[in-house]
Amino acid sequence: MLSRVANSLYWMSRYVERAENTVRLVDVNLQLMLDFRNQDDRAVIEHWLPIVQSTGDEERFGVLHPKATGPAVTEFLVFQADNPNSIVSSITQARENARMVRDQVSADVWEELNRLYLFLHSSRSRELWENSPHEFFSEIKASSLQLHGLTDTTQVRNEGWFFVQAGRYLERADKTSRLVDVWHASVPDRGAASQASQQASLSWSAVLRSSSAWDAYRALHGAEVQPMLVADFLLLSEDFPRSVRFCVQQLNAALRRISGVSEGRFTNEAEKHSGRLLAELQYSTIADIFDEGLHAYLDRFQDKLNTIGNALFQTYISQHFHTLADREFHQQEEQQQQMKAIVRAAPSFNPLR
Repeated sequence: MLSRVANSLYWMSRYVERAENTVRLVDVNLQLMLDFRNQDDRAVIEHWLPIVQSTGDEERFGVLHPKATGPAVTEFLVFQADNPNSIVSSITQARENARMVRDQVSADVWEELNRLYLFLHSSRSRELWENSPHEFFSEIKASSLQLHGLTDTTQVRNEGWFFVQAGRYLERADKTSRLVDVWHASVPDRGAASQASQQASLSWSAVLRSSSAWDAYRALHGAEVQPMLVADFLLLSEDFPRSVRFCVQQLNAALRRISGVSEGRFTNEAEKHSGRLLAELQYSTIADIFDEGLHAYLDRFQDKLNTIGNALFQTYISQHFHTLADREFHQQEEQQQQMKAIVRAAPSFNPLR
């Protein structure tokens, strides 16, 4: 597979997952504000600012908006074109990556991604947002889940599909860890709080709902929300599909399917770091994490995910050609792939393409 094709599939998947996670984050916190009525400006900022911080875009937000109010944060995370991680920007970039490798994605996947892109750039999306934000978010979330399903049921299980999987689960692991980190200030720097306040319990229940984890958590722990139990479930569960451990396990498996190396071995830096991180998660307890400090642990975890992402890029995307023959072969291969794409597109015209 060409490195540019792998790169486009990987980022298409990451951007779709990023948009879905932002939808979950904003939707749940808008609803949470209904429980915190009659707040002063300081309380509102204390609610919304950590959400911006969790996305890693606090500096960019500060340039565009003077205060972290609800309208400012939601505009920044949903529609703002100057924010490359907003929902609209993420879907736009996902579609562009899919367009660049149109012959590598199924017609069903392309058409649904194109439909979502057109919806977000239409006047109807703004109208729906203003009249019913929850319906607006439900539309995007349903489309994102449909894209996941279409990818899994209409794409061949080749290298491209495993790059899609790697992008999806690396992004999801990062965003789940950031969700857990949003309300880290409600727990001590070291160790677990003996008792969570009512507001802390509401905030941590919002974390569960943002991850669609409320029902699964309640089945294990009942309706009582404790930060340590929530963090344990979202970080270390080996069965819940949005937990950090589950995502790293799937990421590690996808990387090994790409190279063909068996478990317990590695052939490149991405596999080495992903295998090491998975082992750390498998042999950690939530008490170990809280003893280190939840925020410190999650900062370190996000650095390790970045290391895996950078190593994946260096291994498969940033190709170095040492000889003229290597470079010429690569160029010929790209030209052949481009000619195949032109031939496929020539017989018929589809306005969605």
